[in-house]
Amino acid sequence: MDPAALLALMPFAVTTGIELDRADPAEVAGRLPWAPERCTAGGVLHGGALMTLADTVGAVCAFLNLPAGASTSTLASATSLLRAVRGGTAHATARPLHVGRSTIVVLTEVTDDGGRAVASVTQTQAVLGPA
Repeated sequence: MDPAALLALMPFAVTTGIELDRADPAEVAGRLPWAPERCTAGGVLHGGALMTLADTVGAVCAFLNLPAGASTSTLASATSLLRAVRGGTAHATARPLHVGRSTIVVLTEVTDDGGRAVASVTQTQAVLGPA
């Protein structure tokens, strides 16, 4: 599926400025440029902005691994913030760790423009049957 079409399904992600670069079941990649309105004190990209990027990219990864007719919702998310982003762009790459009948677990790694680790997020998504 087209990354722009997937992102359009999530208005909050669009509003926050997230962009998707590529999306397939094995790997989803996206980014969030630094901007002053996304920062906390001292010009540091807000941790919530980084978590939103990771949650969005991870959710798309889970969505692409769903069986036909199913939907998903986040059950749990654990974030380790490792480095401040003071400029440039935060880059996120999500890969499935487990694709099961009732849950999908996704690991999303966030890096800065230099490839240094910024955050690591593990999220568990429910596999919800058709309504």
